[in-house]
Amino acid sequence: MSDAVVSSGFPGLVSTGAVPTEAVDGSASRVFCIVGLGNPGARYQDTPHNIGFKVIDELSRRSGIHLSKGEGGSLTGSGCIAERSVVLVKPQTFMNHSGTGITPVLKYRKLTNQDLIVVYDELDLPWTALRIKKNGSAAGHNGVKSIIAALNTDVFTRVRVGIRPENLREDAASYVLAPFGRERKPDVEELVSYTADAVESIVAEGADKAMARFNRRARGIQEEER
Repeated sequence: MSDAVVSSGFPGLVSTGAVPTEAVDGSASRVFCIVGLGNPGARYQDTPHNIGFKVIDELSRRSGIHLSKGEGGSLTGSGCIAERSVVLVKPQTFMNHSGTGITPVLKYRKLTNQDLIVVYDELDLPWTALRIKKNGSAAGHNGVKSIIAALNTDVFTRVRVGIRPENLREDAASYVLAPFGRERKPDVEELVSYTADAVESIVAEGADKAMARFNRRARGIQEEER
């Protein structure tokens, strides 16, 4: 994909085809839009599909950033992480329409795909694995597919959180929308905390350095993968 500016799928929003640039000293004026994907409502809050929401909640807790109803009906909050400006976002459009929840935030704040970090569950990755990428396909994830369609580009930083159990005995849709079992709670807490650390690293050091530090096959198995 070239570096030419292309029109997004959302009126008034511009996307750029360049791979997201790294955060460097002197870029303090840059604003990162950190989005966690999930479904609104109490029935979904402890499900694998809502890992993205949980990571935003953890970043909110750490940074003291309060989320309230903002652009496009999304829950948003502005503040600083690693001494850099960020806006945290939890779209309230339901997973399959995540793009329509994110684009109003980017447009209103005059941000582009270059400023976007998206955190979401990934059934293609084993439980507790983590992969940071700077572009690529949706790999079957409907929330990411919606974002790519809305922005008209697949170039944005994403943090893919592995949720596939060792033995998946049920339909995938049923699994991602079912609450975690009690035995999973310690793993969920570690995974959410680890992912929040990875997002903070992206903001502070850039995606490449964060990949080297946080990409892993599963908990305890560290490996840099691009």
